[in-house]
Amino acid sequence: MIALGCDHGGVELKEKVMAYLDQNNIAYQDFGCFTKDSCDYPIYGKAAAEAVANGTCDKGIVFCTTGIGISIVANKVKGVRCALCSDTLSAKMTRLHNDANMLALGGGLVGENLAIDIVDTFLNTPFSKEEKHIRRIGLIEE
Repeated sequence: MIALGCDHGGVELKEKVMAYLDQNNIAYQDFGCFTKDSCDYPIYGKAAAEAVANGTCDKGIVFCTTGIGISIVANKVKGVRCALCSDTLSAKMTRLHNDANMLALGGGLVGENLAIDIVDTFLNTPFSKEEKHIRRIGLIEE
């Protein structure tokens, strides 16, 4: 299951990603927000990140206007490795090397088609399980 969270600046892109998830029969839980009314991204980013950290969800995707603020929030939750990606190569590499369990996207910066490609890459790229990457992730978690 995928945890989703956004603020008002990411709600439209989140809805596009939800349609992709629906079309691909990928389960998700939406932690909000649900409208374009101004709101505070830390509330929704933290809720999605906690669901990933506690095992309720396998991975998460969070959205705000730039993706920066909400990625910072997600990374404050112990056990979360959230990567802000604006291209598919970054999404691939963060899965291969960092075993990132959350993806952040900027609703004001990434268009729908690119966002779907990034999400698809993120969700379908496995962790490499190379010893050096396992060691580095361990150092990050310390």
